[in-house]
Amino acid sequence: MNRNKYLPLTETTFYILTALLVPGHGYAVMQKIENLSSGKVRVAAGTMYGALENLQSQGLITPVPGPDKRRKLYQTTPLGREVLHSEAERLRYLAGVADRLNL
Repeated sequence: MNRNKYLPLTETTFYILTALLVPGHGYAVMQKIENLSSGKVRVAAGTMYGALENLQSQGLITPVPGPDKRRKLYQTTPLGREVLHSEAERLRYLAGVADRLNL
């Protein structure tokens, strides 16, 4: 199995990349993550903004222009989509192993 250098993703990173498939700002991403996770994952503002900076430096998200200059918008890059896809495949594989073992 060819391991991607970005994998495994943390749960927070997975949710951020997923939330930013559509452009959004930090607070909107925090809300979307809570919604996507049915309230099981909540990301604090400090964690969110640090993660956005880190993901941008890795080339997984990029700033995009928006109507409000006060809020930075970000979107998942093509590389970020590839990483997200690889992680989803990895998780499906692991779930399949667990199913075969009746775990």
